[in-house]
Amino acid sequence: MGQILSEIYPPNPKFSVGDIPDLSGKVMIVTGGNSGIGKETVKALLNHNAKVYIGARSPERVAEAIKELKELTGKEAFLLKVDLGDLKSVKAAAEEFQSKETQLHVLFNNAGVMMCPISMLTADGYDCQFGTNVLGHFYLTKLLLPTLLSTAKATGTDVRVVNTSSSAQVFVKTIDFNTLKDGPARQKWTPQNLYQQSKFGNIVHANELARRYGDQGLIASSLNPGNLQSNLTRYIHPVMAKIIEIVMLHPTPLGALTQLYAGTMGGKEVNGKYLIPWARFGKPNKGAEDEALGKALWEWCEEQVAGV
Repeated sequence: MGQILSEIYPPNPKFSVGDIPDLSGKVMIVTGGNSGIGKETVKALLNHNAKVYIGARSPERVAEAIKELKELTGKEAFLLKVDLGDLKSVKAAAEEFQSKETQLHVLFNNAGVMMCPISMLTADGYDCQFGTNVLGHFYLTKLLLPTLLSTAKATGTDVRVVNTSSSAQVFVKTIDFNTLKDGPARQKWTPQNLYQQSKFGNIVHANELARRYGDQGLIASSLNPGNLQSNLTRYIHPVMAKIIEIVMLHPTPLGALTQLYAGTMGGKEVNGKYLIPWARFGKPNKGAEDEALGKALWEWCEEQVAGV
């Protein structure tokens, strides 16, 4: 209970964007980087001289974000068109990136959907939240792994994958694989249950990445960015969304701190860790650290993307 309260109402941060080292020569991707904490993350990375691709569905919205960010930082981000709810789009995005870049230093799996109606499925028929938040990011990471690992080998420095989770993970002990595609089992769940499971899945994925590739220069971590003012509440009833905002939401820029720390600070001690607001080490629900579950999720995801 102590950590939960500490995640909802964190102490003042000891880490700031000013602590980020110079990132010249570093190439990074931030999914969902056109809005919310993703945009704040991109802004900080640009201010520290990284080359940043914004992964998102809408070229128009990304163009608006790129223009605004250039006015704020003097640096220009780049579009990487990707719909994480469409596995063919994910494959095309990875191919596009690899046609332009030979190195990738940090992949911020930041994008996400929250509380989607039960009727919403991905283009491939998966639960919208798990299919987008977990499977889409798994496939993007899988396709970019050769670039990440070759970058680590060529430069002799670590590369990173940062999965953005949520405090909602605390309510989940395991993954019910029967709910990941539509069917009777999924229909019994609520959008809230499905969201919680997807955020739990982000941690399980990061931990398995850390186990599989930590000895090859890859540092994988997951985090709760905090309860923040963002467009994630768009599927929640307006009255409830307003109550949540008043009682427990923090300014969006604070939310970028934890993933910026995970992506740019420290070393191997970050691998396989779960971070909490603002840029502190915490502990996820114990089930997320279950190695058997990590292997099961990995194998399930591999099966889903095998024919894309």
